[in-house]
Amino acid sequence: MSVLYLAAAIVLEICGTTALKLSEGFTHVGPAFVVVFCYAASFVLLSLALRAIDLSIAYALWSGVGTAVVAAIGIVWFGEPEPGSCCLSR
Repeated sequence: MSVLYLAAAIVLEICGTTALKLSEGFTHVGPAFVVVFCYAASFVLLSLALRAIDLSIAYALWSGVGTAVVAAIGIVWFGEPEPGSCCLSR
């Protein structure tokens, strides 16, 4: 069950971070609410996952998978440049 808690926490963290971009500095109420809800729920689920999964493993997966997926969302959905592409071409 802890693995499911961790997976759900990762999904909610990704949704919250994406909504953070959409909130445009918390100037849009809907996405701002989604940010607060998703992060709160993500932390609750992460804490439940930590009952059976070591902190080092759970946090590495939560932050690492979240970071990778959010980076992909930034590139695909928001049209952001790939990391390092602005500096490596010089």
